[in-house]
Amino acid sequence: MGKKSGKYVAYVGTYTHANSVGIYVYDVDPDKGILTERSVCPINNPSYLCISKDGKFLYSIADEGVAAFSIDENGDLTKINQQWIGGMRGCYVEVDSQRRYLFVGGYHDGRVTMMRLNPDGSIGDIACGIFHQGVVISTSEHRLDHPKVTSVKLSPDEKYLLAADLGLNQIKVYRIDYKNGNLKLEDIIRCELDAGPRAMGFSADGKFLYVLTQLNNEMAVYTYEDVDDEPQFKMIQSLSVLDGDFPMAESSCFKLNKAENYILVTIDAANQVTFLKRNPEDGTLSYAWETPVSGDFPKSLVVLPGDKYYVTLNHDTNEIRSFLIDYEKGYALMMNAPVKVDKPNVIKIHQLV
Repeated sequence: MGKKSGKYVAYVGTYTHANSVGIYVYDVDPDKGILTERSVCPINNPSYLCISKDGKFLYSIADEGVAAFSIDENGDLTKINQQWIGGMRGCYVEVDSQRRYLFVGGYHDGRVTMMRLNPDGSIGDIACGIFHQGVVISTSEHRLDHPKVTSVKLSPDEKYLLAADLGLNQIKVYRIDYKNGNLKLEDIIRCELDAGPRAMGFSADGKFLYVLTQLNNEMAVYTYEDVDDEPQFKMIQSLSVLDGDFPMAESSCFKLNKAENYILVTIDAANQVTFLKRNPEDGTLSYAWETPVSGDFPKSLVVLPGDKYYVTLNHDTNEIRSFLIDYEKGYALMMNAPVKVDKPNVIKIHQLV
């Protein structure tokens, strides 16, 4: 791979049932927190995206399954192909670092799918598909009537695939057989009743797993080790991401900043971003502060390179907002004019070569 430039683009996946047409590409100025639209690539409901580690390809959810795109030197996208995933439309995609497989999480049918990838970046056929099964036990008023996979995440060593299931209140841990294209259930992380695990992320050193729960609005912290070829997860903390009473609040997304001394969390109904201060040594968290997003339903966010700004996707008010972070004084200040885009759902940053 060539030397990285100082230029960045952002890819924003949207829902296209109203005025949006697909994946929007923006030039990013991380020093000013400004996103400028560059192009748009048409596709139906690209509600989640991921970028290959080599930076050559982008993969997307689509109504028809999943789609592959090549990324050119300017960051623009060209569609390569798309494939059916063997079930209802997915909600999350993840690709391994060697670009062997695309992993798909399905909210609507509780399915985890493993798709083969070809050397040219295109998506091949289905290698493995598993429908989650189990009895949903809940006291919640939310419709937890069947398994619902909200996200899938590779372990840092890429030996395991974690699948968060909001309906079952579980995270299923699958061992990945890359040679034969198969998944084998290895362990289950059981969450608190009605917690509703939604989003997952590992620290850069691979020692800690963070799990954001949608229904009880908490961040759970786990240690991770691979001991004698077995995954070991131990919960060491669970912390509320709300400071106050918000009966309708539902947490949706989180990101660690580059320094990994803060985790930022978006929360619907409360319409805020919560900052959790992180101890890099032991992985534990403490509540720091919150900032309103000046819009409705912050579906996703990203911290821009340099850790000076973050941007939120305010889904129901059809906009992207940028905020300047003051870590010392403990607040974030909204900057720049909002970027209008219809029903934004996910944002990914890519550094150009």
